[in-house]
Amino acid sequence: MSQALPYKIPHSVLVVIHTPDLQVLLLQRADAKTWQSVTGSLDDLSEPHHRAALREVWEETGIDAQASGHSLCDWQLENIYDIYPHYLHRYAPGVTRNTERVFGLTVPQATPVRLSPGEHVDQQWLPWLEAVDWVSSGSNAEAILQLPQRLRGLA
Repeated sequence: MSQALPYKIPHSVLVVIHTPDLQVLLLQRADAKTWQSVTGSLDDLSEPHHRAALREVWEETGIDAQASGHSLCDWQLENIYDIYPHYLHRYAPGVTRNTERVFGLTVPQATPVRLSPGEHVDQQWLPWLEAVDWVSSGSNAEAILQLPQRLRGLA
């Protein structure tokens, strides 16, 4: 069992949960009231990104990404970005950038989710182009914009 680290690890996952007809699940953060897809840092440096994606989806939504009819896909895409100044205190001194691995999770239909208490306060399913306008993160918006090509296997 790994020991809890005093700071967040600057390696995370972004999981865009969507239906085959491109309805996208967005979650509203409890702290900033902004909207986003599922995100979260690795629990420890040895945690595989795929496992972190499975864990974060379960923790934040109650969705079992391995359930029948669900398909979790590693997009083999990483974004490196500056950590928002108001979140820097969560990371070790001197850490200012995060590396985010992007995944897509296809679910058969839009369903209600079980929100993580204290982390999110609301959820909604939106058409993909509308969802782009709701998210506050540029990398999240870019990932949602890639959905049609990803589903066709072109990207």
